[in-house]
Amino acid sequence: MIIRQPDDIPSSEITPESIYVDRRRFLRLGAAGAAAALVAPGALAACDSGREPGAGAGETGDASQELQEKTTPYEDVTTYNNFYEFGTAKSDPSENAGSLRTKPWSVAIEGYVRKPGTYALEDFLKPHKLEDRVYRLRCVEAWSMVIPWRGFPLRDLIARVQPESRAKYVEFVTLFAPEQMPWQKTNILDWPYTEGLRMDEATHPLTLLATGLYGKDLPNQNGAPLRLVVPWKYGFKSIKSIVKIRFVEKEPATAWNKSNPGEYGFYSNVNPNVDHPRWSQAKERRIGEFRKRDTLMFNGYGNQVASLYSGMDLKKYY
Repeated sequence: MIIRQPDDIPSSEITPESIYVDRRRFLRLGAAGAAAALVAPGALAACDSGREPGAGAGETGDASQELQEKTTPYEDVTTYNNFYEFGTAKSDPSENAGSLRTKPWSVAIEGYVRKPGTYALEDFLKPHKLEDRVYRLRCVEAWSMVIPWRGFPLRDLIARVQPESRAKYVEFVTLFAPEQMPWQKTNILDWPYTEGLRMDEATHPLTLLATGLYGKDLPNQNGAPLRLVVPWKYGFKSIKSIVKIRFVEKEPATAWNKSNPGEYGFYSNVNPNVDHPRWSQAKERRIGEFRKRDTLMFNGYGNQVASLYSGMDLKKYY
């Protein structure tokens, strides 16, 4: 299924494909973020490769016909990432994530649900129909990508496990295995990595549990074998290599909020009107482009998700 955004960037503004192939330029674009990440735990620059579509929920069609923006080349999506379990430079995950063992893999469903349990990945995925969606990634470091994901709506899983009325939030937990993920031996974050969504965010049709990209299984560096994709939030909200999904009553602590609550709030919505303390969020640079573009509210998905935050002060709840 392709979800196409009504206010997609016009084709006249799309950078020619030839510009995308210069790997050195991609690495230079990420140098500032990598340098910031090496400073200190509280000064880390949070991001995580993953997201993007086009618009009205429920619209379907072939990706090659429906996509309004050029997708970022597979090579760059898989070599320009943040996955702090494998290092803080953009190239570290692709170089170091080979140590991650994704078979066998299981996912535990815990908390206030009527059907808790631990499922082997193949059994976990069996009831769900995998779909293709193209989502935008917007990073707090002011860069973005366009990525075709394969996965299924998180709300399908939620319906299957039947949360109780006390379940107001969904918490996600990444694998903790320092022998496979060497940077978990450091204190740059409070391991294991955790994330969370409010229940209405988790059940929104745009929220995806992803198992692949570009029609292939997820590479290790992109969060194999299972990750979260939430297209209207900054990329660090897209937790990777998920092993636990918990249904909880209170707002769960999240990795970046625990690391630096003054810079990273629980909601993590893309909002060009709220600057990160160390840089502006008003502009972004699509990987492969030289000219910056305006950052869109909710990453361009406002028509679909703005109602979730009606009446909220989005400068307070950032």
